[in-house]
Amino acid sequence: MLRFVVRRLALLVPILLGLSILLFLWVRALPGGPAEALLGERATPEAVERVKRLYGLDRPWYEQYLTWAGNALRGDLGVSSRTQHPVLEELLRTFPATVELSLTAMIFAVGVGIPLGYFAARRHGTWLDHVSVAGSLFGITIPVFFLGYMLKFVFAEKLGILPTDGRQDPLLDTAHPSGFYVLDGLVTGNPEAFWDALAHLVLPGVALGTIPLAIVVRITRASVLDVLHEDYVRTAEAKGLRRSTIRGRHVLRNAMLPVTTIVGLQVGLLLGGAVLTETVFAFPGFGKFTADSIAARDYAVLQGFILFTAVVFVLVNLLVDIAYGLIDPRVRVA
Repeated sequence: MLRFVVRRLALLVPILLGLSILLFLWVRALPGGPAEALLGERATPEAVERVKRLYGLDRPWYEQYLTWAGNALRGDLGVSSRTQHPVLEELLRTFPATVELSLTAMIFAVGVGIPLGYFAARRHGTWLDHVSVAGSLFGITIPVFFLGYMLKFVFAEKLGILPTDGRQDPLLDTAHPSGFYVLDGLVTGNPEAFWDALAHLVLPGVALGTIPLAIVVRITRASVLDVLHEDYVRTAEAKGLRRSTIRGRHVLRNAMLPVTTIVGLQVGLLLGGAVLTETVFAFPGFGKFTADSIAARDYAVLQGFILFTAVVFVLVNLLVDIAYGLIDPRVRVA
């Protein structure tokens, strides 16, 4: 198992190196440029040239990349031209909100998707199967921002049973030692803050988790259908094993292999996909922070956001690979 993990870690080096080069060149190819963004629309050509010389933007791209990559390895992603604070500090400040939202979305997707996909497969061809297939198709095709606005309109504005925007009621006097508001409500012994933070996660969590839910339902259903027709399942049934044993040990365990991969990929995608959801619900995560920074042409934040998300994405996939190796030992020697 240790060799398996070391091999996966070694693969991360060329992936991150190639990704960082592509990212750097892409940001440099965008219209305008960091100097123009820093000085504003009324910047004179002379002022732009001075800023380029000051920050080394007039040097060849590979020299600029080496400087940027060296700083990034030391945790220096530059300074936001919008807030004038270090980019890494801003990303880490807003990251807990996005993690909290992404976890809520994934709990919703997995908690509903796996049972629904499983029972749809077990009752193949019934109304439950047809409804799950149609519902998953609807969930994949509906745009996140449209679903978000519809949820706000129905549950917040018309019914008034859930809050519309933000992470917490601003009138609540609460402490946030970790930045995870739900956890902070528990740690500080403030149940009102806990339930309020949880209520603020429901609508954006459902909006963000709808596409992963649809994918998990479809993958689980297909995977369980495949496993149900395997010889070892029929053999177990012929031996007279208890139905709960067959479902848990033979069907669910083997059917979870592709589902595990999909869930891992979706966790990484949720971090990037939270930009739209956080904008719709004015949720102050690092997705909304990045969207605001892009509108202000803050190149340092855009660059830092993509690199930060990429690192989280590959680390999540590493965890998925490890989980995959634990579930199926044959993967470790592949």
